[in-house]
Amino acid sequence: MTNLRRDGIYLKLDDLKYVDVKSDSADGKRTALVNGDILISITAELGKIGWIPENFGEAFINQHTALVRINQNKADSKFIAYLLSSKKMNAVINQLNDAGAKAGLNLPTIKALPLLLPPFKEQQKIAQILSTWDKAIEKMEAMIAAKQKRKKALMQQLLTDKKRFAGFQGEWKECKIGKISNTVTSGSRDWAQFYSETGSKFIRMTNLRRDGIYLNLYDLKYVDVKSDSADGKRTALTGGDILISITAELGKIGWIPEGFGEAYINQHTALIRINNKKADSKFIAYLLSSEKMNAVITQFNDAGAKAGLNLLTIKSLPIVLPPLPEQQKIASVLTAADTEIETHQKQLSALKQQKKGLMQQLLTGKKRVKVDGHV
Repeated sequence: MTNLRRDGIYLKLDDLKYVDVKSDSADGKRTALVNGDILISITAELGKIGWIPENFGEAFINQHTALVRINQNKADSKFIAYLLSSKKMNAVINQLNDAGAKAGLNLPTIKALPLLLPPFKEQQKIAQILSTWDKAIEKMEAMIAAKQKRKKALMQQLLTDKKRFAGFQGEWKECKIGKISNTVTSGSRDWAQFYSETGSKFIRMTNLRRDGIYLNLYDLKYVDVKSDSADGKRTALTGGDILISITAELGKIGWIPEGFGEAYINQHTALIRINNKKADSKFIAYLLSSEKMNAVITQFNDAGAKAGLNLLTIKSLPIVLPPLPEQQKIASVLTAADTEIETHQKQLSALKQQKKGLMQQLLTGKKRVKVDGHV
């Protein structure tokens, strides 16, 4: 079921399992897949879809997945897969959830799913159009993955003295976070009372990340709080501040750019304000987000029932620093890599949005396609 998806019909094969089963056995015969088969998750996360392409090879499914084998003389299986993956059909599937303690669909329910079909050749044409978008999305995802892998390699080299830029000399020196910081503090409690539809940004642990230093602002909350209040003064953010999660998911990072605007944090996040005469805050943010430092942070987890870091632990985190100009150079190179990745991610989002719009039109009959006899 983990190989099926909600955002397309092509299987996710990055976590693929293998079995040694005879194809002529009872289980083998009943659950063996062939080209054009449609898979639907029927337990837990209902309605995730997969479509089996040509030359996929021998494959089988388990009891959590239903197999729909379309009569190719009556309908195009790829079109049906796209139709079942649409937002509208997903809502229908979840409404038909069989009553019980656990979510589930039975096979008669699958067979009874209502469909609205255009003529056969139009089905093929629509499937071809949506496949074009899926291929573009797949290509962009592969490009992003390659860029992220390259950035990871850069970080491993540049943040550990394995690779140095021409013109930079001098030893990297060991120190503690507290020695290069003006402030290390954390947010206060009970911010829910200040929640508002508008106002100042409220940065939570969910806005921090493991794969970079730039905040994830897709689920941003706002607060209405006076900047001169006790809570406001202590937890207000400024450009260059580094944020680090100190409860639950330890070591997620965020970096505040200049011009970010009024913003605050709560008790689940520590704020590190670097002395910019001693270190470059962006370099430190990248350093703290590295795999090596993440492992160090996890080791420093304070003993107790719940995962947590205190401020003294944050101040005592050991780091190794190059001279300040070299820190700035490294930060600029990693920033360029992040900017490139972000550009491709925006392009990916645009492609997905375009495909979503096409599906809403083409799979409902709102927009018809011309069929010229050659699909």
